[in-house]
Amino acid sequence: MKVVIVGAGEVGETIAAALCDTHDVTVIDVREERADELNYSMDVLGIAGDGTDVETLENANLGSADMFLAATDDDETNIVTCATAKAISEAFTVARIKDSKYHRTWQRTEEAFGIDFMVATNLLAAESIARVTALPTARDADFFADGTVQMAEFDVCERSPIAGGTVEEADRYDSLTFAAVLRNGDVEIARGDTEIDVGDRVVVIGSSQSVHQFARDSVPEEMRGDTNEVVIAGGSEIGYHVARLLNEQGLTTRLVEQDERRARKLAEALPDTMVMHSDATDAGFLEREHVGDADILVSALDSDEKNLLESLLAEELGIERTISIIDQSSYVGLFERIGVDVAISPRSVVAEEITRFTQSSNTENIAFIETDKAEVLEIEIDRESVLAGRPIRESIGDLPTGVVIGAITRDGEMVIPRGETVIEPGDHVIAFVKFDVIDEAIEKL
Repeated sequence: MKVVIVGAGEVGETIAAALCDTHDVTVIDVREERADELNYSMDVLGIAGDGTDVETLENANLGSADMFLAATDDDETNIVTCATAKAISEAFTVARIKDSKYHRTWQRTEEAFGIDFMVATNLLAAESIARVTALPTARDADFFADGTVQMAEFDVCERSPIAGGTVEEADRYDSLTFAAVLRNGDVEIARGDTEIDVGDRVVVIGSSQSVHQFARDSVPEEMRGDTNEVVIAGGSEIGYHVARLLNEQGLTTRLVEQDERRARKLAEALPDTMVMHSDATDAGFLEREHVGDADILVSALDSDEKNLLESLLAEELGIERTISIIDQSSYVGLFERIGVDVAISPRSVVAEEITRFTQSSNTENIAFIETDKAEVLEIEIDRESVLAGRPIRESIGDLPTGVVIGAITRDGEMVIPRGETVIEPGDHVIAFVKFDVIDEAIEKL
């Protein structure tokens, strides 16, 4: 596939890095030094120029491109760039945008702006937060097969009932597959005798009911209470969407916003949320308002430094779990080591969403594990698949080591994968795949 990307920032670079080994990738950026840097650092063609300019796009051979991605940090630039690309090519156009008002317009008429698909960064980040909020110790969670199957990645915390045991001992669920254990940066495919230790991360795939039950069973008894109240620091667009989504889940939410006009606007838009006008980093205010009584604090302030401070203040007040928005993806690991329980980078989230469009035609969905350790793929099985018409115990040997069949859906219903299960053409398979065998696995699946 020939892919043209406009914008060599963090999102554009992440997408280019994910695609360049298997696709013909051209990256356009207004900064000449940035384009030159990409030419040397990865197998892409870097072009210096304005992505909204027809001549620049023609120099990138857009006419022969299969996909065009506008991934700059400016919404209007991305919209204009896609409209320009659509006018002079037949490429499938994808735009990254932050302001959800453009996304709402596009949803009403999906041909708006000349954009085939629009990725709303802030909304995607808020949805990621809403998914992990409901699962104790979850670092990541995603849905597959129209919500029939859920994948989640959990920390194994101190005093966890599963710590010190094996996968076989922890596996007490009818519709749950233990896919992998992540330890010290390595990925170990889960076997029955695989040991689970404090500090490990466990990846499971199964029905939402089983995933939620595992989330409760894998934490100490004092952490098993339901999440009832969430405090959101910052009335940014992400903060607004988090409150709205959590209200839809029936949770009680409080939101702290420093700008008075913005606070009034949010109070009108979020009738089920208590909106407070104050500085969320004011320790005295947090104490007076008993913020420490909340179950979770979500920090969505306007800088990484403020979000880190807010999370540390929340921990001091006794909040059990903190979730923080991190603008710079490279800070995620650092923030989590310092004390933030879950750090979410909107840029990484949107890069993952865009990357899934470049997978093979039968790949329906994709989720990254630890950015570059593994992927969870949803693939519709055709007659050419090595799995088609064969029991899993027989066909799994034709797949590379590092692939786990986590779940199967057939006609909208979940099928539990067992050795004797026969996978049929048309089934959807949700598979955990280690990063180094992804290309081979997709080809055979």
